[in-house]
Amino acid sequence: MIHSTQLGTEEELQVLLAQARQAALSALQAYELAWTQIHFIQQSDTITFRIETETDNRFLLRVHTNGMSREEIQSELLLLNAIAVRDGITVPTGHASRQGSYVLDYTTEQGGTLYVTLMRWLDGELLSGGSTDDQIRNLGMMIARLHQATADFAPPADCVRPIWGKDSFIKDMGKLERFYDRFLSVKGWEMYQSASARIQALLTALIPNEDNYGLIHADLHLGNVVFQGDVPFPIDWGRCGYGYYLYDLAGTMVGLYPHQRRILLEGYEGVAGPQHHIEETLSCFFVMIMIENYCNHVSDPREIPGLLEQQPYAQAIIRDFLNGDPFLFNPIEPPVIIE
Repeated sequence: MIHSTQLGTEEELQVLLAQARQAALSALQAYELAWTQIHFIQQSDTITFRIETETDNRFLLRVHTNGMSREEIQSELLLLNAIAVRDGITVPTGHASRQGSYVLDYTTEQGGTLYVTLMRWLDGELLSGGSTDDQIRNLGMMIARLHQATADFAPPADCVRPIWGKDSFIKDMGKLERFYDRFLSVKGWEMYQSASARIQALLTALIPNEDNYGLIHADLHLGNVVFQGDVPFPIDWGRCGYGYYLYDLAGTMVGLYPHQRRILLEGYEGVAGPQHHIEETLSCFFVMIMIENYCNHVSDPREIPGLLEQQPYAQAIIRDFLNGDPFLFNPIEPPVIIE
């Protein structure tokens, strides 16, 4: 079975997309759904399709190609269903088949198994032309409310979700070590290794407790948040798992300008309460997530031009991180790159 995270050629991608479309069409027959059209959206951790129906209802169909088990996928939907009953919280939820199943199996012609899920579509728009202070502040408040909601969730014994922390980061760095020369010089790689060592030391020193650690979204970049006016809604919970709450917040900050990061933090603290002396921890998670993103994309040759383009900014941040200089809320000047 080819996983989306293992793609190396255009031919492999086309094979996987063909399998996913067949899985989607087959799975749709299992739902009590008067569907009319299926539209391919994208290939990432899952391959997704938008399903149009004879009514105004739309759905998101996901073909899971990231190697997650049935138990992991079911646990994600269980968490979302629990969050959805909270006042003031809106998340996409699963849609059951005629037989009451939320996760369907599809056997490919090659004998592999793909899992398919159907979710109710969450209307909204991505931030494409800039954002307002109110949108960013509301986003911070929404993240805090999500953490409060997941803290109240009592997972059953068979709940299986990934853990995002030191061990997962070490695993990602192992992948980066195999491919770093696609976008980094030897000296640049040495800088990344130094950053990795500091991140691991900081993570070792952190002590998880009920106030700072729990179930998180784990992928709250702006591409996974839709807005209805000024109100944000989180989508794409495929990476949700256990981790530090500030990891979620830092994941959003990676896509924001320095002054927006401060507004986001103000919104978060307006719900969660003051977060004292957190800049070092947030900075650690910020650099960790930035490096994780490169780890996830470096094996795909089509992503390399973008990684190269980002290096002056990325290495300037890593430089300040290693020097202990504050960078989260300050513009990075000047951009640098290690040749």
